[in-house]
Amino acid sequence: MVSRASIAGHPIHPMLVPIPIGLFVFALVADIAAYFGASAAWSMVAFYCIGGGIVGALLAAVFGLVDLLSLTDDRVKKIGVAHMIINLGVVALFVVNFVLRWQGHPLQGAPFALSIVAILMLLVSGWLGGHMVFVHGAAVSQPESRLFVERRKVQMPVRHERRVINTGAPLGQY
Repeated sequence: MVSRASIAGHPIHPMLVPIPIGLFVFALVADIAAYFGASAAWSMVAFYCIGGGIVGALLAAVFGLVDLLSLTDDRVKKIGVAHMIINLGVVALFVVNFVLRWQGHPLQGAPFALSIVAILMLLVSGWLGGHMVFVHGAAVSQPESRLFVERRKVQMPVRHERRVINTGAPLGQY
């Protein structure tokens, strides 16, 4: 099952996914730092990480949808739909979180709880995405036989003359 949304044979969705995941997780780290009394700047870091994570997640979702629509196996497609629904729920929670922070809601309340719940959902969704790829082979191209030519095993060691660089000294002896 090759990905339809790819660059040079590499699927785009898995390339983009680390951006929102990293930003969302770091937003939670920044929230924890702010919660335990670090500088007030950590709250702003979390706010901007959430904003960037939302944009990155929506961009990754476009290419994920293209991959989902190209799936043919019903079992894999069900897993993909669950993966998509959970991810959209994560993005929705972070959008609510972003709006609450925009309005100046205190960190100790709903925004912090929303971050924790969304990250837990993100763990489940990531597991489902990995299951689709590593167990069912979704968006994994099958190797062509001409690309994986069996190398013959050399029984004889490389001759001394081939180990000599242009200077005439054997490799490793200059």
